[in-house]
Amino acid sequence: MRRAWRSRGQGQAAGLLRSPESAQQATYVELFFDLVMVFALNRLVASAVTGLEGPGLDSSDMARRWTALGRTVLVFVPLFWMWTITAYRTARLDPRGPAAQWAILTTGFALLIMGANVEHVFDGAGALPFALSYVLGQLSWSVIFAVMLGGHPLARVYWRIALWFAGSGPFWILGALVPGPAHLLLWILAAVIDVGSARLGWPVPRLGRGRTSAWTAAPHHLADRYTQLVLIALGETFLAVGIIYSTGPDRGAGYATTALVTAFVTVVLLWRIYFHRAGLVLGEAVAAARDPAGLGRFVASVHAVIIFGIVITAIGHELVQIHTLGRAYPAWLVLVLGGPACFLAGRAALEHAVFSRVSVRRWIGVGALLAAVLPLLTAPPLAAGITAALVLFGIAVVDTRRAARRPPEPPHPADSRANWSWWRRG
Repeated sequence: MRRAWRSRGQGQAAGLLRSPESAQQATYVELFFDLVMVFALNRLVASAVTGLEGPGLDSSDMARRWTALGRTVLVFVPLFWMWTITAYRTARLDPRGPAAQWAILTTGFALLIMGANVEHVFDGAGALPFALSYVLGQLSWSVIFAVMLGGHPLARVYWRIALWFAGSGPFWILGALVPGPAHLLLWILAAVIDVGSARLGWPVPRLGRGRTSAWTAAPHHLADRYTQLVLIALGETFLAVGIIYSTGPDRGAGYATTALVTAFVTVVLLWRIYFHRAGLVLGEAVAAARDPAGLGRFVASVHAVIIFGIVITAIGHELVQIHTLGRAYPAWLVLVLGGPACFLAGRAALEHAVFSRVSVRRWIGVGALLAAVLPLLTAPPLAAGITAALVLFGIAVVDTRRAARRPPEPPHPADSRANWSWWRRG
């Protein structure tokens, strides 16, 4: 009987899962989902700028800005996690099949509702739609695919994921219903449960723990999806700054144009540093690793840092565009300088993952950006933007000179099982 059940489950999964011959590039429906992510990130940036704006140096003003920055971090987690879980699903499921396409489209709708409510998450009006969309979007499709997979081993993974989302869901929803610090604390707890349970392999009594890794099944596909998300985040910076410039009262003024050019150059340099060269060969590195699952999960975590750094950079440059020659507040400098520093730290970790080496120049860049915070407290925000661009330019120049007259470097992943055993343990 059990053998018959397993056989039926394998048959059900045959039309649902990717075959080994499936194309690794993203399908149009996945790219369509990414368009919704652009909107969600745009609303996150706009919401953060609203909370960070306003003059004042007293303690209440300073606390308001730091609180806005902390809330931005908290809201980024479910947005990024929604995209991540969807990418992992489409790495295992055939996105050309109707079930996977419906999952992507309905999850995209849930992400749209989340993005539309980001700006009102902490004023009582948007918290509940945001939380319900996230919880139902994550929980429903985990259950649906667990049922559809029947007796396939992957069904157990989806059941465990569903049970953990069912455990964190009440904290998301209850947090949306209560005001003040309790809201933040409940959402922080829910975010820790979601990310921590994944880190532990979604353990459930009698159902076990551990993952059937999507990185082992589709390393090139997931690598491409994360590089596409990096491009989405970079594009959001263009969108945020370009809208402010084109609609602002100082459009065409020399200082406003200088701020726009500085933002453009910064984004180009972030793009150049990311894709030189680890971003280009990321899929090859994971596929060639002895432990692609461990390396892939590390790479995914590193990309969370990289993408958050880009989002913070976008917020900082929108503030620079609005207050180009005004006063620079500490929280603003953390964005303008700390965003690129966060990006470089993640990119240095990616360098080690792909090429098994420490990227000294990127860590020097992180130090230079952080050291510039105090001197720039008395300078206008534009000076901080230019400083960050100069640091990134120096790193890009060294990258280019190092690669000159050398053949393209193949990946050499830090792929021994000993290197990633700490990452696989729960």
